[in-house]
Amino acid sequence: MAYRVAVDIGGTFTDFCVFDETTNTLETHKVLSTPGKPGSEIILGLEELSKRKGVNPQKISWFSHGTTVGINTVIQRQGAKLALFVTAGFEDVLELARLKVPDPYNIFSQRPQPLVPRERVYGIEERILLDGSVEKKVNIQSVKSAIKAAKAAGADTIVVALLHCYANSTNEQQVKQAIKQVDDDVEVTLSSDVWPVIREYERTVTATVAGYIQRRVANYLSAFQDALKQAGVPALPLIGKSNGGVMTAELGKTEPISMLLSGTAAGVMGAASIAQHSGRAEVISFDVGGTSADVAIIMDGAAAYGSGEMVGDFPIYVPTVSVTSIGEGGGSIAWVDDFGVLKVGPESAGSTPGPACFNNGGEKPTITDAFVVSGLLVSDRLGYGAVNLDLKKARASIRSLGDKLNLRDEEVAESIIKVAVSGMFLETSKLFSHRGVDPRRFSMVAFGGAGPMLACHLAKDLGLAEIIIPPTPGVLSAFGGLVADIRNDFIRTVMVDVNNKGLKSILMSVKTLEEEAASWLRDEQGFKGKSELLWSCDMRYRGQSFEIETIVKQSWLYDSSSEQIKAAFHEAHHQVYDHSDDHAEVQIVNLRLVIVGTVPKPSLPMTKERKSLATPSKNVKVHVDGNHHEAAVFDRQKLCPGDHFYGPAIVLQDDTTTIVLPKFTAYVDGAKNLILTANGIQDASR
Repeated sequence: MAYRVAVDIGGTFTDFCVFDETTNTLETHKVLSTPGKPGSEIILGLEELSKRKGVNPQKISWFSHGTTVGINTVIQRQGAKLALFVTAGFEDVLELARLKVPDPYNIFSQRPQPLVPRERVYGIEERILLDGSVEKKVNIQSVKSAIKAAKAAGADTIVVALLHCYANSTNEQQVKQAIKQVDDDVEVTLSSDVWPVIREYERTVTATVAGYIQRRVANYLSAFQDALKQAGVPALPLIGKSNGGVMTAELGKTEPISMLLSGTAAGVMGAASIAQHSGRAEVISFDVGGTSADVAIIMDGAAAYGSGEMVGDFPIYVPTVSVTSIGEGGGSIAWVDDFGVLKVGPESAGSTPGPACFNNGGEKPTITDAFVVSGLLVSDRLGYGAVNLDLKKARASIRSLGDKLNLRDEEVAESIIKVAVSGMFLETSKLFSHRGVDPRRFSMVAFGGAGPMLACHLAKDLGLAEIIIPPTPGVLSAFGGLVADIRNDFIRTVMVDVNNKGLKSILMSVKTLEEEAASWLRDEQGFKGKSELLWSCDMRYRGQSFEIETIVKQSWLYDSSSEQIKAAFHEAHHQVYDHSDDHAEVQIVNLRLVIVGTVPKPSLPMTKERKSLATPSKNVKVHVDGNHHEAAVFDRQKLCPGDHFYGPAIVLQDDTTTIVLPKFTAYVDGAKNLILTANGIQDASR
């Protein structure tokens, strides 16, 4: 018997998903997160899984982990004290950025302060040209002077980002050697190692973020590895990546930028698996935890990818699952501003002290407290018994706002929920508009501890077709770690015209990238299973300023098939801009290669449906839409495929609570997903 285990550590709860390879069954669990003692929640969770579920840690063959430590380091500004070495004359690269106003509708808006202040940016005398040729070798004395100044300023990490190093990294490597000769203890991050791509600001800011989080991420991963050893887990620890894949935790210590968004990406991969299994082609994932709500578009079972995603105040340009994060989660604190306006978030109560209803010292009102006061959150086994809800504490926190707003407790609670949903509606609407798609055709996969509580509210405002609540929605991000493949991205800037001559000139780069990818999977990951290569190119019409990533076939690159590559780009350009120019010259700026090592996936069983009206265990009074209602309460474990019922209703389970609003119908499908729709049982069971 062997187990595959995936863990997702959130701001409030740490989620466990365990797949028994012998019985083909899934087990789930939650414990409270311990941000002050990283790794201890993993030990506690494994101990409880052993006692309650009989999971033997020594028989765990796979252990993957999604974390938010990198992104939290950036958001909270708790990373390394950086110095930045750049080509002399380009010291203002971070200050200039792209000269964009952060908020075009606010003339007083200001760009955030860079992670490296201007006084700790030092010019190095050297020069690489656009074609990669060395015009000027590194002046070692200028490096020594910069090191001396950086150390005097207290820098403990140096980021090196020299001009055109994507074309030739020789000078950056020489600078690193010079630094290590002076002080071998100083951490050094090279932009050519992080993401060797054209455009100076984009490469520099990405390298800066990588250097900023490297030390803290490495310490965290070491604690993670030690926790697994202490628990007796023999499996090689894996860490989730921003691109939805996984890699070894050891590699994550030196490539922290790759795991910056691992927690949110795993959730999207879990939702994509549910969408694919249920046969839904157009899906939006809705992941609400204790701190934030994350939404993403999924088409035909595949997540959307992008670069330039914002992490806190800064864009990063490594490939990531495209996720929009909203600073409103179950633990988000409600407050009244100086003008008497009710606001929700972005501050969160976290797991300590947590929402007031957790009875763990928290006193400030949160979204979770609002649901408790509304009567919609009634479970006495929240988080697998980790939390016992305290209605009196929740009411006391809500009343502190009611006195300021001159509203009754239930009115304040409903207002908090509406304000939170309005913020989610705004950001989600932007996502649909950006993609140019109609939300009325989309299904929502709602998950996370608070996603199923808020799903009906948001879906109603957006006009979505239906809501899918997976069997274990509270731990779907952890489930995403079980279905994630081993995956890595490679890039090479080539800057060639798309013709036979240009394509033949990059054939060596194509072969080199393939060799690097194969070596990474075989040597650094120790993977011996089946793998797949996915090629794409960043392309543009000659004279354009920005590129479109275009999917191409390997054979087109090897055969120098310029017409097929051009046709693919014309089609991609038309999809984005609704026009294309078949006669214009086309360029390839970057070659991109993704290697995917396919891992075994848990199979999700289907059960025959027998339609019947479900019987509630009891009825409770709730406050919804300004009125009191009788809501039926159901136990999720007792619902069978084919069961249906009508809102208002509350569905209880160990990992979350699902709220079914009035005028919604709920239906259990053959995969035991709970399907919610406002259009009746016929549409819900399609």
